[in-house]
Amino acid sequence: MKKQKGFSLIELLIVVAIILIIAAIAIPNLIKSKMAANEASAVGSVRTVNTGEVNYAASCPNVGYSLALIGLSTGAGCAGGQGIIDAVLAGGAKSGYTFVEVGAPGADGLNDTYATNATPAVPGTTGQRRFFSDHTGVIRYGLTGPATAASSPLQ
Repeated sequence: MKKQKGFSLIELLIVVAIILIIAAIAIPNLIKSKMAANEASAVGSVRTVNTGEVNYAASCPNVGYSLALIGLSTGAGCAGGQGIIDAVLAGGAKSGYTFVEVGAPGADGLNDTYATNATPAVPGTTGQRRFFSDHTGVIRYGLTGPATAASSPLQ
C-alpha cells in the first residue's frame, strides 16, 4: 500500500470548526473594544473643542466663542482663530461620531456661550453614549437621546 500525504477531509473540517468557534468568541469583543475606543476619542475631541473655544475667545476678544466648529479651524469670524483644531474635527465627523457646535450671542453682542454635541454616527455600532459640553467645560453624557446640560457628568 501507498502511504498518502496530506490531510483528510475530517481533519480540515475540525480545523475550520475550531477557527469559527474562536471567531465567534472574538468578534463581539472586538466590536465592544472598537466602540469603547470611539467613545474615548469622542470625549477627547469634545475636550479639544472646549480648549479650542477658550483659545478662540482669548484670541478674538471682540467676537467671543466661535459660532461653529469650522470657525476653530478656518478662523471664520476672526483670523486669530485659524488652525486651533484640525480640519477633520472641524468637518464634524471623527472616529465614528458626528460633532456639532453652536455658539450663541449674548446681550453684549459677543458670543457668550457655546454648546457641543457628539453623537454616534451609527448608534450601537460606533458608540453607545452621546456627549455634551458647553462654556462651563463640563463634559456630560446621555445613553438615550441627545446629551444636554442636564445629563450626567463624566466621572
